[in-house]
Amino acid sequence: MHEFTFKDNELYCEGIRVRDIAGKVQTPFYLYSCKTLIDHYRKIKTAFGPVKPLICFSMKSNSNLAVIRALVKNGAGLDIVSGGELYRARLAGVDPKKVVYAGVGKKRHEIEDAIKFGILFFNVESEEELQEIQSAAASLGKRVNAAIRINPDVIPKTHRYIATGKGETKFGLDFETVHKIFNSRWRYPDLNINGVHIHIGSQIEDSSPFENAIKKVLKFLKEHNIDVDYFNIGGGLGIVYSMENPQTAKSFAAKVLPLLKRSRLKIILEPGRFISGNSGILVTRVIYTKRTPRKKFVIVDSGMSDLIRPSLYEAYHKIVPVSVAQDSSDTAERTDVVGPICESGDFLGKDRLLPALSRGDLLAVMGAGAYGFAMSSNYNSRMRPSEVMAIDGKFYVVRRQETYKDLILGETIPGVLK
Repeated sequence: MHEFTFKDNELYCEGIRVRDIAGKVQTPFYLYSCKTLIDHYRKIKTAFGPVKPLICFSMKSNSNLAVIRALVKNGAGLDIVSGGELYRARLAGVDPKKVVYAGVGKKRHEIEDAIKFGILFFNVESEEELQEIQSAAASLGKRVNAAIRINPDVIPKTHRYIATGKGETKFGLDFETVHKIFNSRWRYPDLNINGVHIHIGSQIEDSSPFENAIKKVLKFLKEHNIDVDYFNIGGGLGIVYSMENPQTAKSFAAKVLPLLKRSRLKIILEPGRFISGNSGILVTRVIYTKRTPRKKFVIVDSGMSDLIRPSLYEAYHKIVPVSVAQDSSDTAERTDVVGPICESGDFLGKDRLLPALSRGDLLAVMGAGAYGFAMSSNYNSRMRPSEVMAIDGKFYVVRRQETYKDLILGETIPGVLK
């Protein structure tokens, strides 16, 4: 459940009428519900309570400082994948011993910064990366924890771009290479290689691929008598965007907890979308309507530069009017909701049954709290939108809309061109 609900044909967020927010904040903007964020975090923490897990929110899904601070304040750790995310994590006041660092391309300075901060451990994706972390640890005179990311070669039912546990992807290491690493831990005298990590993909609705991956890893550890302290089972739980029927945190936990309990390992989870996805919407305003012999279009002031998921993944996001007229069902017709970007792929939704809309009307793109603003860009020299958070009946602009000056920040024209 989430805190975006209709009352008297008006969309509200935590008791605040969204139309009222749009009267004070220029569209488009992202709107987050703090209560929904915390509720979803607590759901997964409670579901896995018997193994007392460390829940590290996957920052790549939404790295706004207010979002991550709200979660950190309520006990969450953070899963980071870059030096920039480490910087944000520090500003959010996270406990360094609740930070895990994944990603296949960590640079030396990023590794050193993370070591100095004192993170819990690195999730290591390659042998060369392991050597680089060893070198950095030695040069800093630090003892550093490392978990080896295993690619279990499990194929979940999800979009091919977000399936990360298949053997042909760039992520993780095969079982043979992992075995070799654990047999040669002596080569890394400044590392404590004390964990294993998996992450098989995102927006996965069924527990079976998770169960399969967990069983494969636990069997591998047992057969080769490999001793570790931590098992990071990643994230990837699906959410409802439209007609999906994803597992709940409770049903997922019921399937995998027996395996995790028997392992007696310290468990880490890295949910991102599960926590942030339905905690946010994108609010956009109708600029024009357009009818052709084949299509009706509603052209809005947001597009693929703000929310690229529909173009990139052919992802579905429910789109609803912020204010619904009493007789709206009588005027409903099939409509493409498109943006102002000069690309045929610039759409937020196609063939949607929507009531008659006019210039100035507001639409809400639901389920936009994950991989929305985080993947936004300045394509077509468009300014990225504001981010707003509702907290206890009030709203706060937690990131202002960019200005034209922001677009050229850092750019210069060489003297020779003047």
